[in-house]
Amino acid sequence: MVEHGDIRVVHRGGIARYCRFLCERGIFCCCRFLLCGSGYEVKVFSTSTEECIHDLRAHTDLVTGVLLRPSNHLQAYSCSTDGTVRLWDYTDGILIKTYVIGYPIYSIYTSANHSGVLFVVTPTSDKRSEFQLVAVHLPQSGDQLVEAREFSAVLSDVSSNPAATSFGRGGEYIASAKGLQLEVYFFKKQKPYRFFLKEDNKKGGKNTFTCLACHPKDDCIATGHEDGKIRLWRNFNHKKEYTYTTLHWHHSAVSSLCFTPEGTNLLSGGIESVLVQWRYNQESQRDFLPRLGAAITHIAVSPDGALFCTSHSDNKITIIRSSIQVSAVIQGLVKGDSVRTDLMVDPRSKALVLNGKPGHLQFYSLQRDKLLYNLDIVQQEYIHQSGLEQFEVVKAAFDAYGNWLATVEERKQKPTELELNLKLWAFDEQTQSFMLNTTISAPHEARITAMCFCHSTDSQTTVLVSVSKDGHFKAWQLAPATHTEDEGPSWSCDFVGAYHSLVPECCCFSADGSLLAVSFQEVVTVWSPASWELLTTLSQPPGAIRNLCFGQLTCSKYLLGTTDKNLLCCWNLLTCSLEWSTSMDVSLLLSDPFSENMAAFCCQAGCTDLFVFKPSEPRPLFSHKAVCLGKVTRAVFAPREKMLESCEETSQWLNHSQLYFVTQYMDLLTFTTKAEEDRLMASSKQLVISDSVAMTPFSVLLGKRSQQEGQEAASSLLAERTQLPQGSAAVRELLQTPAHVLPSTSFLCSMFVESLLISVTDNRKKGRTIYNYFIVAQQHFMSKIE
Repeated sequence: MVEHGDIRVVHRGGIARYCRFLCERGIFCCCRFLLCGSGYEVKVFSTSTEECIHDLRAHTDLVTGVLLRPSNHLQAYSCSTDGTVRLWDYTDGILIKTYVIGYPIYSIYTSANHSGVLFVVTPTSDKRSEFQLVAVHLPQSGDQLVEAREFSAVLSDVSSNPAATSFGRGGEYIASAKGLQLEVYFFKKQKPYRFFLKEDNKKGGKNTFTCLACHPKDDCIATGHEDGKIRLWRNFNHKKEYTYTTLHWHHSAVSSLCFTPEGTNLLSGGIESVLVQWRYNQESQRDFLPRLGAAITHIAVSPDGALFCTSHSDNKITIIRSSIQVSAVIQGLVKGDSVRTDLMVDPRSKALVLNGKPGHLQFYSLQRDKLLYNLDIVQQEYIHQSGLEQFEVVKAAFDAYGNWLATVEERKQKPTELELNLKLWAFDEQTQSFMLNTTISAPHEARITAMCFCHSTDSQTTVLVSVSKDGHFKAWQLAPATHTEDEGPSWSCDFVGAYHSLVPECCCFSADGSLLAVSFQEVVTVWSPASWELLTTLSQPPGAIRNLCFGQLTCSKYLLGTTDKNLLCCWNLLTCSLEWSTSMDVSLLLSDPFSENMAAFCCQAGCTDLFVFKPSEPRPLFSHKAVCLGKVTRAVFAPREKMLESCEETSQWLNHSQLYFVTQYMDLLTFTTKAEEDRLMASSKQLVISDSVAMTPFSVLLGKRSQQEGQEAASSLLAERTQLPQGSAAVRELLQTPAHVLPSTSFLCSMFVESLLISVTDNRKKGRTIYNYFIVAQQHFMSKIE
């Protein structure tokens, strides 16, 4: 059995703090860039184009905080539960320094008045459920990897929520809220003041603290509470003379608060999906930005106050102008409460498809790590009201070419009433999206448990099979278009199958579409789609079948299934007998359509193990213990754009495709090899910092000549004149630069002409190089500048 070796499990799907699909915390480094944590990395986005400029990769565990360096706003700190703090030059994507703390870090803070000190929240040494705020004194060292050894405790019992701690005016104090306690630590006095609230007020409101923010220029602390109230605390430097005023607009808990840099406005957000702007000292004047799409989880403001940023529970970041207008939206993989459909790959766009917004399917590009679009399946307005039953998309399937998409939506208003709709969507070449073709109301009398298309390439008709708890499976066939111009092709029921009044559970087609397997409790039935004849039944040890999968390519003669008695069985279809079986609690079984490999996720002791194997070989190709916590119920093999050239035994199963899976905590995870990680790191990391200066005309002129050019040899005195490249970006930018910011012409002329020298080589002789001086180019340059 091959262990995981150089293969790592990494997060995908956008930007996120406790990394459920996207980022809870983002920071502006200026009006141009936005930084946020995303799994094991930090993403740098452009606020104007919404594109990801850099992926800062170095952490080996979840990134829990990102923070600008107060002394240099071109650099940023990031912290992680891997116990390190890393300093980045985010404009060029360079890792400058790594500080080893040695304890998991859940949030990070800093102040300009505390030079060389970082404040981090770490677990207490004896209890992982309790946290403390610690001051870390950064050692002065020229090494890239530095171990921090000087620590001092500031607050002993704090919340791990980054929104619950903040520095006050000028870094004179730091405030932290947890439960019903507000604690303010004054650095000069070196003592904390604690303030308590009762659990409930007279009107039944819950006073529990949820977040806080400190005014940048005034001694005022704004705290958010579970009942939607905001309190503004003053005179807290005198423990017995403190006062607070109460603001109230939110009907549920306030999740984030943030003051603007000048302190003129206070921003608040919560589950209402509304950004509220309060005028400081004029709190009766408020501005609102409603309908942001999902609950606000964090708010940030750019250093100049020109832009606001809100992150949302659906894995989205909204960039907002100070005039309370949306400027840009950065959407990751949409996060919901659960994934009801299977994970699918669109055969056309190669996008990952699964549940998105309520009543929608989302198409997410795995290559670009970006949401492409949402497809509205239910086509009804979603009402955000607890207890209200609404239509949900529960099943979906693509045909082999991506021409058709089938979806099932259901709504259960009463225990005895179930509304079902089966919809067939045709791909429209003009709109490059799916258009509704056929709606079948009540396709079955009970819940649909499985659905799949026949993937035969030779079949002239398209067939869809649905399996239901009503005891039947139905075959739906695409009827050809009629002669009338208004009506196109439509779908109708072609066959209804059953077996001894047993309830079917799952179904699948063979790779060539010649066989259909349907499980009826403990019996596997094999049917011919050509005639809908029952060909054979397969026996197995006792236990209801939960999953069915045909083998692929050279293993297409095998059919595999899992039972609720924790057995994995393999049948040989040529002999119609059980080939082998093994005891495994398989929660999910799937085949790779691009190889003979199959993946089995097994749940054991609260964790999920992965086994990759071929049905024809008893020895697994790969195993990975505890890939994640909880049970995995959704996974898919996605094709690679370019085949991975790997000779390592541990990673050969990843050569043709990549395995993605979703945990019960809504994390999207995948496997990458060490070679892939090294390639990504090399593309984003420049080893020589002096060579990482931004590309400008002066860096082109004054930069050093590459060593390769100096080593090239020429062997001929006569060389054909090479035409000067036209439209050079550097030359064009230089010629368009305003004259008042340029150095003198005499200073630039010689270097500019020298940069135009072209080395002419000939293979007949070595060691001689001839440079052609372009007088015309020199005159052109002089005329432009003068």
